[in-house]
Amino acid sequence: MTNRRAVFLDLAPLDQGDLDLSSLQGVFDELTCHEHTAPQDIVERLQGAQVAIVNKVALDAEALAACPSLELILVSATGVNNIDLNAAREHGITVCNCQGYGTATVAQHTLALLLALAIRLPDYQRAVEAGRWQETGHFCLLDFPIVELEGKTLGLLGHGELGSAVARLAEALGMRVLIGNLPGRPERAGRLSLDELLPQVDALTLHCPLTDATRNLIGARELALLKPTAFVINAARGGLIDEQALADSLRSGHLGGAATDVLTVEPPVNGNPLLAGDIPRLIITPHSAWGSREARQRIVGQLAENASAFFAGTPKRQVG
Repeated sequence: MTNRRAVFLDLAPLDQGDLDLSSLQGVFDELTCHEHTAPQDIVERLQGAQVAIVNKVALDAEALAACPSLELILVSATGVNNIDLNAAREHGITVCNCQGYGTATVAQHTLALLLALAIRLPDYQRAVEAGRWQETGHFCLLDFPIVELEGKTLGLLGHGELGSAVARLAEALGMRVLIGNLPGRPERAGRLSLDELLPQVDALTLHCPLTDATRNLIGARELALLKPTAFVINAARGGLIDEQALADSLRSGHLGGAATDVLTVEPPVNGNPLLAGDIPRLIITPHSAWGSREARQRIVGQLAENASAFFAGTPKRQVG
């Protein structure tokens, strides 16, 4: 039997030293892990390997052509836009991803962002740090309007596994949930067009993939349709919201607040309209919604499952 050799090109985003990798190590005769891999080192590191494991490292047609021993690519994420699927198919390389591992974690992060906006958590925290509570002479500081979510309406764009989980959490808070119909998809009973949905909601959360049809799904026109008190939350993909339009809307005071865990370019090394220091009522987290230890450990388990299934001749979670 051929020696089963695998190379993990970018383990660092997945493992913070807190994961058990034994299930994955047990599938292979040899597993070499690199914290990061620069583009110029990809081909050299994959020579002689049957399996490449990647998170965000890009495997393009040139790299795949230069790795003749490669049979399987395991992606330690759901998105596979970093893999040239056509080239993989041409070279007979199977590609498998991970799915549904972070539903609970991302759902709770989404709700946390909504709650933080509703209770103005960052504003109150900064006020206490600045000594404003201590200076009031009162037992409480109520400088920032607090919104009670019970009885309010949440709009969802994307109602798959993750959107459904967010809906359940919102309903537990007493919110009414409406679902929008995504562009490029057939209309479904009970789902509203954007023009119908947006004026009704007190909060809008996004849980859909980034495609040509959903890029800049929420732009200046759509933001203008929202109530001036509405919250907008994106824990899905950067690019779903026009970032400049969102910054402008917040500056103008039109929105009640916004929160995002994702940006169009990550990390935002060349800046981003939402990183300007003068945007009020905006929370940004660094693509961390998925990152609980439990969710990351599930990824390790799915990588091991996908590899074992491939070697057994029954590929699991195959894409492309």
